[in-house]
Amino acid sequence: MKVLVVGAGPAGSTAAWHLATAGIEVTVLEKTRFPREKVCGDGLTPRAVREMQLMGLPHRPEDGWRPNKGLRLIAGGRTIEVPWPELSNFPSYGLIRTRLGFDEALARHAQAAGAAILEGHSVTEALTDDAGAVVGARASLLDGAGRKTGETRDFFADVVLAADGNSTRTAVSRGLEKRGDRPMGVAYRTYFTSPRHDDDWMEGWLELAAPSQAGRPGKPLPGYGWVFGVGDGTSNVGLGILNSSKEFGRLDYRAVLREWTASMPEEWGFTPENQVGPIRGAALPMGFNRTPHYSEGLMLLGDAGGMVSPFNGEGISYAMESARFAADFIVRAAGANSRVAANHALAGYSGFVRGQWGSHFTLGRAFAGLIGNPAVMKLALRTGMPVPVLMRFVVRMMANLTDAGERGFEDRVIHLLEKLVPATSNQGTTRPKQPSLPIVSVKQ
Repeated sequence: MKVLVVGAGPAGSTAAWHLATAGIEVTVLEKTRFPREKVCGDGLTPRAVREMQLMGLPHRPEDGWRPNKGLRLIAGGRTIEVPWPELSNFPSYGLIRTRLGFDEALARHAQAAGAAILEGHSVTEALTDDAGAVVGARASLLDGAGRKTGETRDFFADVVLAADGNSTRTAVSRGLEKRGDRPMGVAYRTYFTSPRHDDDWMEGWLELAAPSQAGRPGKPLPGYGWVFGVGDGTSNVGLGILNSSKEFGRLDYRAVLREWTASMPEEWGFTPENQVGPIRGAALPMGFNRTPHYSEGLMLLGDAGGMVSPFNGEGISYAMESARFAADFIVRAAGANSRVAANHALAGYSGFVRGQWGSHFTLGRAFAGLIGNPAVMKLALRTGMPVPVLMRFVVRMMANLTDAGERGFEDRVIHLLEKLVPATSNQGTTRPKQPSLPIVSVKQ
């Protein structure tokens, strides 16, 4: 069996590693060349660290990986530190690593496992057979400066994994558009040289406001700001905003970030003269906002399938998990005794992903809607911040960190809440034309 992966970010490289180690022939097409930047907070929760551990990816401090203890939350004049919980199925620490280093480390790890990674290959569309099944992808070749050379190349495979991010050309070329009934967000960040670069906590500011006008404070915004110490002399400082308020899309989010950082203590160094690089922004596709996650010959992973949590904007862990799940289904398909059985095995991916996170994302959608109301947000912070035990529960729920065996009270409550809500569907309302025959080869 041959697998083609589009994109060498966390989803694509993780999938490539799992497939290669299982003996599956896998090729990854990446439009840029490493090392390359991505807009992100650079923060990895224990969910993401677990995926790294499963892959055996080294993350030593001397190699640029900075461990952290948990979350420091700031709101309403209060500060509370919430350590990552001690759980049986997750590590008790997070990590900070710039995407400049993290993505390349993942890609090289997959490469060392046997995956072929072709940089400078920008996929423009999926290739289909006469019945409409996806059988490969077409890529434009780019030179060292990222410019098109005018040359294109077609790649063919039994299964194509779309891991090309929020704007996924692979899925869009098959008519899989974003769903309007899912939350969206935006993230903006920059770096500052700062004495806070070696902070042991991932810091979240739960009160953000629109830029002030005529001396009047701006309206509260549904989102949060972050300060993550990178450990290299800089801090990653940014914000994430949900689309659950009327102001979404109308604001200058760079101005929001500048005004917010200008209000911070001068000794932290978050000033224009200490800024390293521009303020960059990106969309956050949440709650399965592009579906279906499996259609004939095509699987959607990570951001391409809207696998970002509406609770906290976390996407790396879900990208890596979806990649592991997809690889598992492909390995099963490769071992099937018929084409029909193989295709049936692949089709199970969509329902499995829904079962894993559908209810959590449904709760997240409700949360996103609630905090879009400034009065509700203000009440929640005033009520919750003085109660450490409540904030510990909130952090565990938002970060989706529970013990599968429901050992503790928080685990039981979170699992009960998820059982009480319907799982967010990851099935599309329209599907491409059904092929007359399954396309999956069972030869490995």
